[in-house]
Amino acid sequence: MIAALPMYDWPEIAAATDGLWALIRRHLEQSGIEAPARLNREADPWAIWQDPALLLAQTCGMPYRTKLHGGVALVGTPDYGLTGLSPGHYCSEIVARREETGSFPDFRDRILAYNDPISQSGWAAVQNLAADGGFAFTRLLMTGAHRASAEAVAKGDADLAAIDAVTWRLISAHRPEVAKRLRVICRTEPTPALPLITAITRDPAPLAAAVRAAIVELPKTDRKALGLAGLVSIPAKAYLAVRNPDAPQPEAAGHRN
Repeated sequence: MIAALPMYDWPEIAAATDGLWALIRRHLEQSGIEAPARLNREADPWAIWQDPALLLAQTCGMPYRTKLHGGVALVGTPDYGLTGLSPGHYCSEIVARREETGSFPDFRDRILAYNDPISQSGWAAVQNLAADGGFAFTRLLMTGAHRASAEAVAKGDADLAAIDAVTWRLISAHRPEVAKRLRVICRTEPTPALPLITAITRDPAPLAAAVRAAIVELPKTDRKALGLAGLVSIPAKAYLAVRNPDAPQPEAAGHRN
């Protein structure tokens, strides 16, 4: 049996994440469902998401709709209380260096830093926004993480990045030296936030109930640290309706000049 909450598991909020899991586990065990004592922080997320022994994990919308859908069950979508967005939805903050002028279309020929080609917030959201404007980013730098994308823009290795709004909130709180060198030039369209999933063979209902109860019982300091406001139910079709942009071309990834 395996459980993991890898998507926002920053060291600075690890204690709050562990506290959340402890409460979820307690509620599961009260319902007669065995749960691991600790979250798995060692295994590759893809291995966790596809493990038949998966009890609970968080994934991203693009992996869910492109590869995981049909092989896992949706448990629910955490609501991060993001300003101006419907419960359970998020967006990407498009950031550039603070001294850079111009609006989003002015960056069409500049270098885009992105965390992963299967990331909704770091890749799909920004390329879909560009497509709506009739262009695509072709000068690219893959960084492996939203934090690294923000740092690449701040240092001048890239000119633009799409940062998950929850991660941007974490960067602003825990990496202020990076955030102060950047400015948000626009937001992408909202999409369903990062879902909680379980193995396809499990009933997701008691898991959802345990998560809801745990969020309510979280100490206010931990709830604030995690940015959690609740858990909502968003149907699979809402995730599957989001567009998938073309994958980055191999010759473009890593381009720095």
